[in-house]
Amino acid sequence: MSASESTSAIQRNQVDLLEFIDWSGVECLNQSSSHSLSNALKQGYRDDEGLSLESDADEQLLMYIPFTQVIKLHSIVIKGSEEEGPKTVKLFTNKEHMGFSDVSDFPPTDTAVLSPDNLKGKPVVLKYVKFQNVRSLTIFIEDNQSGSEITKVQKIALYGSTVETTDMKGLKKIEDH
Repeated sequence: MSASESTSAIQRNQVDLLEFIDWSGVECLNQSSSHSLSNALKQGYRDDEGLSLESDADEQLLMYIPFTQVIKLHSIVIKGSEEEGPKTVKLFTNKEHMGFSDVSDFPPTDTAVLSPDNLKGKPVVLKYVKFQNVRSLTIFIEDNQSGSEITKVQKIALYGSTVETTDMKGLKKIEDH
């Protein structure tokens, strides 16, 4: 299944990963100082239609989102306007502190071209097998729908699950016979 093939609903066992974001490490390159990443990513802000993340010098945005624990990423919602909303989105897993020069040096874990439906909130289902042990996610917005200088992102939501760690106390010792 390619990233562009989306399902209309988030699967039952997938949760909003907002509470697992390590906010102290979140970064965004080329964001407008008055329209920063928290407008699109943080609870409350991201549901306010009047707030958005906007690019500054050109249309590209590069976001780094670390997690407090290892997660499995299932799908992503990126909302924006029909004209200034993101178009080509490249996702990289577990690549720390990438710059704009690095995005062409590494193959993305997955690439999505956002449709008008995606910009209205339809989730982009990712290649789940490639997002199994995610400690951090880098989102590179390469361009926008109209080719204008400013990209606006109204909401970013990440859906998936946490990776269950083995409870060593729950394991029973195998007796030698």
